[in-house]
Amino acid sequence: MKKIELEIVALSHSITQTHSYAVVLGEINGLRRLPIVIGGFEAQAIAVALENMQPSRPLTHDLMKNFMNAFNVDLQEIIISDLQEGIFYSKLVCFTENDTVEIDSRTSDALALAVRFGCPIYTYEHILENAGILMEDGAPKKNKGESVGIEERGGNRDDLSALNLEELQTLLNEVLEQEDYIRAISIRDEINKRK
Repeated sequence: MKKIELEIVALSHSITQTHSYAVVLGEINGLRRLPIVIGGFEAQAIAVALENMQPSRPLTHDLMKNFMNAFNVDLQEIIISDLQEGIFYSKLVCFTENDTVEIDSRTSDALALAVRFGCPIYTYEHILENAGILMEDGAPKKNKGESVGIEERGGNRDDLSALNLEELQTLLNEVLEQEDYIRAISIRDEINKRK
């Protein structure tokens, strides 16, 4: 089967499921998008890596990367390989000096590792056909190398607009101490917007 390369184009609160997030993958050189609902911890792990944040202690996916590096295992690519009853299945394609191994993974964990290793993300045509969304030609597209949109949907954005810069900075420090990196990104963006 021919693989189709994807890239992360957005990370946001899920509109359809409370306490969940959606990561949106975009077809490289194409108009289709693949939205995948993921949990809060996984969204945070992806956001931390996308924004090059350095937590005070390694997160689980950082630990996994460190472990793989220590034993000379390279993550070459991830493949979103199947879709059954609305659940995406993925594989980590790992290389060692002597072997290539495919390891079953939750898609959210695979994406968190892909961001850390800088490896490509692939899927197959039948998955994009079944779960993809076609974007209009006029819709904004992310260009290679452009930063990923990390959005919060709901009341949080409105709450930030009511705060002054000093209050925003205090809030940013508080959420960083709580390791709520997704909220920290939206606060940082609000601060930058006002400067």
